[in-house]
Amino acid sequence: MAPQQPSSQRQWLTLALIAQLGWGAYPVFLRYLQTVSQIPSLSLLAIGNCLVLLLVLAARWRQIEWRIFRLPLLWLFGSLVVLRGITNLLATRYTLATYAQLIYLMTPFIVALLSRLVLREQLPRHTFKALTLCLLGAVLIMSGNLGTVSSETAVARNDWLGISLAVASSLFLALYMLVTRRTERHHASGESLLLVHLTALTLFSGVTSAIFQEDWGHWCHLQPGDWLVFGLFTIGVLLGANLGQLRSIQRLGAPLVSSMMATRLVSALIVGSLLLNEWLSSGWQMLGAIVVFITLTWYLRQGNGRSSRHIYRQPNGKAST
Repeated sequence: MAPQQPSSQRQWLTLALIAQLGWGAYPVFLRYLQTVSQIPSLSLLAIGNCLVLLLVLAARWRQIEWRIFRLPLLWLFGSLVVLRGITNLLATRYTLATYAQLIYLMTPFIVALLSRLVLREQLPRHTFKALTLCLLGAVLIMSGNLGTVSSETAVARNDWLGISLAVASSLFLALYMLVTRRTERHHASGESLLLVHLTALTLFSGVTSAIFQEDWGHWCHLQPGDWLVFGLFTIGVLLGANLGQLRSIQRLGAPLVSSMMATRLVSALIVGSLLLNEWLSSGWQMLGAIVVFITLTWYLRQGNGRSSRHIYRQPNGKAST
């Protein structure tokens, strides 16, 4: 990677930070659209990903490698994409967005442990220390009550169900990352993998929504504020944050970009307080958030980025979500 001018590097760092903040707001947007806007869950996944899929096809048609659809490994990849997407969607339906984001931030540790168990790779330094501190911080955050607009939502909270789904979603994401690394042997480009990702989610959620006969009539009753949140969800996060993270990784490298991952918690807290009235209500919860932020940032940066490169480097610079 060629040396960059300080001003240029600041621009890419800013883009990387904006992308991470966007992914931090992702669970908040999902929860709002399902529980406040009352959009049926599967139809939300179908329409959101279909819109981005059409934009990607229009912009990247000539760069798509159609041969990868014949690879058996891509069927496994697509299955993990669907499992991750569905559990992620339902987790934010039943529990607070902040809780879901907390669980998702544990994914680097799950990837490291799975790599050790399955691939026999060496654990990054201080994995168990960092994991213990992050779990302690998560317990502190969940120990108090977060303000919430639950009385105004269409779905009653079920934290144990939502947190269990978030844990499953993180596990599927970790497996997804390991399988993605395997696709490098087949020289699959990032654009092609993104196409498989979007296609799998669009088809599965669309067909399943039809099978369960979801009422798509809710889309006709959305208010301007609902459409604004949907636009931020699709164009802002699914397209903008994804491309921003992809480009910043290509310019700055995966270790530096992934070291900003803890800012997702900050974004979830800020956007969650604005849209869902979810906020930290005690000093212990604030302390827990600080512990998670500092520990995760330190863990991903320690060892000259070795652990973050090990966890988040994907073929052709494809960004993880």
